[in-house]
This record gives sequence, structure tokens and C-alpha cells, in this order.
Amino acid sequence: MNETAAATEAATRTATDSADGDRASTSTDPVVVAEGVRKSYGDVVALDGVDLRVEAGEVFGLIGPNGAGKTTLVRALTGTTAAEGTLETFGVPPREVDPQRIGLLPQSFGPPERLTASELVDYYGGLYDAARESDAVLRDVGMADDADAWYETLSGGQKRRTCVATAIVNDPDLLFLDEPTTGIDPAGRRSIHRLIERLAGDGTTVFLTSHAMDEVERLADRVALLRDGSVVAVGPPDELIAEHGGDPRLDVTIDGDSGDAVADAVAAELDGSVAASVPRDASVEPTDHGLRILGIRPEAIGGAVDALGAAGVAFESLAWSEPSLEDVYLRLTGEAYSPRAEAVTPGAGDGSDAAAGEADAEADR
Repeated sequence: MNETAAATEAATRTATDSADGDRASTSTDPVVVAEGVRKSYGDVVALDGVDLRVEAGEVFGLIGPNGAGKTTLVRALTGTTAAEGTLETFGVPPREVDPQRIGLLPQSFGPPERLTASELVDYYGGLYDAARESDAVLRDVGMADDADAWYETLSGGQKRRTCVATAIVNDPDLLFLDEPTTGIDPAGRRSIHRLIERLAGDGTTVFLTSHAMDEVERLADRVALLRDGSVVAVGPPDELIAEHGGDPRLDVTIDGDSGDAVADAVAAELDGSVAASVPRDASVEPTDHGLRILGIRPEAIGGAVDALGAAGVAFESLAWSEPSLEDVYLRLTGEAYSPRAEAVTPGAGDGSDAAAGEADAEADR
């Protein structure tokens, strides 16, 4: 049985008993509450005292490395795995929530392939007392033109969009989306983004898990970062970026070799700059393709160019960027960004994250 159907069946068993509890919750109550949530798979600790609250109508983003416990937390919140601690959805334990109120798109989802996209949405719609018309749902995810195509013949992105349709066919009050845009092309991603924004605008609470930091930064009202089974930061994306994102930077592609000596020469010229816009604490470091000047605002780019010229550095291009949620992710997950290499995880050979991922995969089976 796949995870969506399992969640539906589990919730259905106790939906009648929980009806009074569902009605007792109000729009001012948090939709999701987790307090001191713990879960282990053998010796691997997947969740280690997770605390979070998701308010009604917000898009809540959950980010973190592979094996951090994101999928396990989603399972615990949807009642498809047991965990220690307090777990409440709409004021009651997750397994007691009316399945009509929950939509779930797991990261790994393998629906029957010998059905058309329309038949597949009809099938999942039939699990609920009330469901939207399949044609309308497929139109929402950009699959109206391929509604009659066999699922097995669809591209990876089309399959994922069809799976999103199965998660919203019941018009849920709370929607869990685990990597909803994996494998989807840019146009399809924009379509899904607009759908999430429209659902949230209509009052649906969305719990979004994604490795696409730009996606989370755009869509989420608040973000929680999970590392080694614990929440290490939570807040609106702009606040997290301001606190943890670091400085704006100017990447300089230079014509020739770069190194510490070149970086020091440019830094010396910046220190001696008479331009008021150039900050005194700007720093320079070498990269694979040139230099990176940290702490430079747009109005100081002219001063930086003057410093490069004074240091005798000929450059091919300049690229200025502000810190983003990706910078927050790299800093708070313990991963260190090196300008001369890709992100590196200290102690990455200890197998802890891999073990957690394998434990989650085992639970899938």
C-alpha cells in the first residue's frame, strides 16, 4: 500500500471518533503542533526532540540535508509512523483527523502505471466522501492536455504534476508536499508555485519540504531548518537570511591567475579607497575563477572596480548577489561553502546521514 493510501486508511479508522475534536479546533489554533518529537530506527536517531508549530493558512517550509529526518517528520505528522512526544493536527493526534482534511504527496510515490492521468486522479478522489472534478484538478497542475495519456508514458515532470493532482483532489485544509517539483521543468515549476500560492491564498495550510532553496524562499511564510533530527532555526526567510546569510558579494572573473597575493593586493586598495560607499570591513578571497569581494553593496561596485584597476587586475565579468536562503542552509547545516570547491560536509564519511536515509527508505518498504 502506498503512503497516501496508508495515511487515508489510518485516518479513516478513527475519523468518526475524532469528529468532535475537529469541530472544537478554531482557525486561531495552530494546525500542526510537534513538541519533543523523537523517532529512532534501530541505533539511528531520525528525530531528536523536534518542536514546531504551523499556523492556519501559512506556507511552512522544511529544509535540511538528506537524512536529517524531514521525511520521518512528515510521516509522524500525517500518522503514517509512530513517534514519541506530542503530535497534533487540527488539535487531535494525526491518526484521528478526518482524511478529507489532509492531502499528502510523499517524496517517493509510485501509483498504478496502467491508468491514465485522469483515471489516476479519479481513483484517488474515490477514496474521499467528496472530491473535486479530475479535469479541474489536472488543469490546476498543467496536465489538462495530457489527461488521457497513460501514466507510464508520461515524462518524469508530468508524472510528478499528476501526483500533485492526486494530493489536492480532496480539496484539503492541510497539504503536505514533499519535494513537489522534483524533475519538473521551469514552466511546470512555475505552474506548481502559482498553485501553492493560490491554495494558500484560499486558506489551505501548506507544509512544504524541498531541497530547492529558491522555491522555499519564494513560497514559505516561515521556514524550519532540520539538522541531525533537530530544528536548529525557524522563522520567516528574510529574517533567517538577515541573521545567518552573511554578506552580499561581488564575484569577479579575472583574466589570469588568482591567488592570495592578488586578493591581498585588491584588499589593500579597498582599504585605501577614498570612495565613501566602499565599506571598511570589505574582504577579498580567491576563487576558482577569480576573486570574491564580500560586504559590497551595489553602490560600492564602482569603488571595487577602481580598486581592481589600481591593483593591476584585469577582469572579464562582475556578478553581484545578495545572501539567500541557500547561504543560510549551508551555514546552519554545518556544511561549509568553499569558493574553490562545492559544499563540503565536515565529517562526511561518518555515514550518519546515510544511515538515517537508509532507515527512512527501509520504513518506506
